[in-house]
Amino acid sequence: MSATSTALGVYFVMSVIAFAVYSIDKRRAVRGEWRVTEATLHALEMLGGWPGAWVAQQALRHKNQKRRYMMIFWTIIGVHALGWTWWLSRSG
Repeated sequence: MSATSTALGVYFVMSVIAFAVYSIDKRRAVRGEWRVTEATLHALEMLGGWPGAWVAQQALRHKNQKRRYMMIFWTIIGVHALGWTWWLSRSG
């Protein structure tokens, strides 16, 4: 298995986890219960779960209206894009 396919597997697993945690947080928000911290959500995104987080934001209408949160979210995506650009350009 190549390093790229392993990385894509990590993205998939972390995306499933991020989607699940977003779902839990949304449910808790609706019920007025204890919430998942934004730092935890951003950590999951940074660890490769940003695609699942993005899907959760759209499907659950969760966190996508918070400007500061979304600025950090898109910065994380930018970091990943730069990482992939570097990775793919060196392995060419």
